[in-house]
Amino acid sequence: MTDFSIEPLHDEFAARVTGIDLKYPLAEDKVESIREMIDAYSFLCFPGQGLNDEQQLAFTKSLGEPEEEHVMLGQTGKIGYFGTIGNVEEDGTVRGNEDKQTLFGTGNNMWHSDSSFRKIPTYVSIMSAHEVPDVGGATLFVSQRAAYGRLPQEKKNEIDRLVAIHDYVFSRSKVHPDAVTPSHAASLPPVPQKVVRRNPTTHECNFYVGSHARIIEGWGEAESRELIDGLEAEATGEEHIYTHQWQVGDFVIWDNRCLIHRGEGFDADKYRRYMRQTRVCGLCSTLDE
Repeated sequence: MTDFSIEPLHDEFAARVTGIDLKYPLAEDKVESIREMIDAYSFLCFPGQGLNDEQQLAFTKSLGEPEEEHVMLGQTGKIGYFGTIGNVEEDGTVRGNEDKQTLFGTGNNMWHSDSSFRKIPTYVSIMSAHEVPDVGGATLFVSQRAAYGRLPQEKKNEIDRLVAIHDYVFSRSKVHPDAVTPSHAASLPPVPQKVVRRNPTTHECNFYVGSHARIIEGWGEAESRELIDGLEAEATGEEHIYTHQWQVGDFVIWDNRCLIHRGEGFDADKYRRYMRQTRVCGLCSTLDE
């Protein structure tokens, strides 16, 4: 990591990285350094990069297998690797506050880990910022690794062997009962995930919850919600949040294995926001880690 300049952004995680141009293919040692930084900091911002889609997908592939974008796959059966975050379509069309897609997108304003609702959840998400609003539109992140470290040993012992059921339809139904089409819902059945995960390289532990976590396997709804909501509350205290104010050209990688995040709203009638996201597949089910 000596070729990079690394500036911590928060006491618990997150760093800004300069001294590298990601638009061009990287040597394997540089890619390995980025993997090491992901393990160390969980969130990396490379400012002023300005990658186009082709360059972003090439970089994504350098970290692993790109994950199929689940909305397109579930609704149409077509395979694609990009999701657009914001209110600007690829053809330049702008969606306002009352647009159905804009309203459904508010589900991202709940704390979550990307693709925790898939049998093999995401390793990292990668976001390139092309247009950002003047007001609002930030993304908030917290570390479930740091939060796990704050738990008393008794609580760690309680949750260490638990399994939670993660359910995309459950989380999106909080936004609107028709937020997920029948074909999309059928493509994403509820899946079990460990409540406590361990980084395979550093062996550090974190709990793994968020809005997609519906219930603890073998528990009732009330006690499940008390535990899941309590863990989320432990993670998301104000002093533990890193708020990323997006700038055009930002290229950001975050580790979904240990971070949860949520979007901050913005006025879609007044501002444009166009971000392109790819994800890298995880290696296996959390049950097999």
